[in-house]
Amino acid sequence: MDQTLQFDRALIDKYDKAGPRYTSYPTALELHEGFTEAHYRQHIAESNAKGGPLSLYFHIPFCDTVCFYCACNKIVTKNRQHAEPYLANLIKEIVLQGDLFDKTRVVNQLHWGGGTPTFLNYAQMQALMTATREHFALKNDDSGEYSIEVDPRETNLHTIEQLRRLGFNRISLGVQDFDHTVQKAVNRLQSETQTFAVLKAACGEGFRSTNVDLIYGLPKQTLASFAATLDKLIDVAPDRFSVFNYAHLPERFKTQRQINETELPSADAKLAILQMVGDKLTAAGYVYIGMDHFAKPDDELAVAQRKGHLYRNFQGYSTHSDCDLVGLGITSIGRVGGAYIQNVKNLNEYEEILSRNQLPVFKGFELDEDDKIRRDVINQLICHFHLDFSRIEQNHKIDFKHYFAEEMIALGAMQTDGLVKVDSASIQVNPAGRLLIRNTCMVFDKYLSCKQQKFSKVI
Repeated sequence: MDQTLQFDRALIDKYDKAGPRYTSYPTALELHEGFTEAHYRQHIAESNAKGGPLSLYFHIPFCDTVCFYCACNKIVTKNRQHAEPYLANLIKEIVLQGDLFDKTRVVNQLHWGGGTPTFLNYAQMQALMTATREHFALKNDDSGEYSIEVDPRETNLHTIEQLRRLGFNRISLGVQDFDHTVQKAVNRLQSETQTFAVLKAACGEGFRSTNVDLIYGLPKQTLASFAATLDKLIDVAPDRFSVFNYAHLPERFKTQRQINETELPSADAKLAILQMVGDKLTAAGYVYIGMDHFAKPDDELAVAQRKGHLYRNFQGYSTHSDCDLVGLGITSIGRVGGAYIQNVKNLNEYEEILSRNQLPVFKGFELDEDDKIRRDVINQLICHFHLDFSRIEQNHKIDFKHYFAEEMIALGAMQTDGLVKVDSASIQVNPAGRLLIRNTCMVFDKYLSCKQQKFSKVI
């Protein structure tokens, strides 16, 4: 598979509009409160009848300090005891959900996100993992993909050793930028020493994959400063990079109102940074997976992409398309059978519902056949930059060009501009269209027209 990337400024200027990141289709905006616990239980029963492995996502919402750029669902507190009642309720949910899923369904993938999961102390993490093992079929041979997001400011060598002992074998570090003036502007002071110590310890403890998160477009960022950060990280060679575009949406995220808008880099500066990132990581031997992600050629994501097995879910790119995703904790979103499910967002409501031994379902969405067809199309495009019509036709018993007659016409302009190549059998996303893959996917999104303004720009 050709995994090259081409930066075309004229095309970026033309197509840089708002659109979804497609961690799901339909997007989370379509979830509604008419979906109830009864609906969820029905989809679990149908999923059990089909069988297959599971993926578990745990939302740990606590952070010690607030990062001004953050758009995550979080609770900022320095009191570590605030986690205790939440963990007690989370374990109640583990028991309730675990009892509903067939015990023969092995957990191939597990992820702790947040917030800051390493806000928890070892005893708390151990209790959470123990409860998970009691109620779900976790693997014991280290062959699963068990990952955790860590804040290097909350992590030391002993923490990494403990995480490995708990069964984690993949780790993701938030860095964002090493430049002190940028860190001060976003209230995230984190030293290079802290970061590199965690990466070194993870390698020493046998973690199979290390990922580093960076953000471009932060206040006071420059091309030179971000290049310096990237060079230092390339030298320690993590397995993956996630380089996100900062979306400044203070009307939606109150924390972002503490950022001085006059200090944000210009659109031209952001594009220059993005181009530099692509050039440097490609030169260093990383391949572009898509949607801000780069990986070493032998990384599981890159291998899965070349083999046509890559998938995208609410946590991003995944090699486990065969897994139903079970979300646990406040705000978490799962995908079970033909439905998406989101938990309640409020701690008190979460506790009150669980006290009645009910599942804390807040919203959901049941996919119809058209949703499943379009999800398959979008997933193939966003993961593999290629779509064979015959594959969709065989999976869904449709005539692709007839079913998507209007969409095929809409792709004409993109083909003229060189983003895609469309022939009688397939759609191929060209290197110049890969940074703009969201635009190609948007052509197949029937829900987008009335909600487009609610998303960030694609670049």
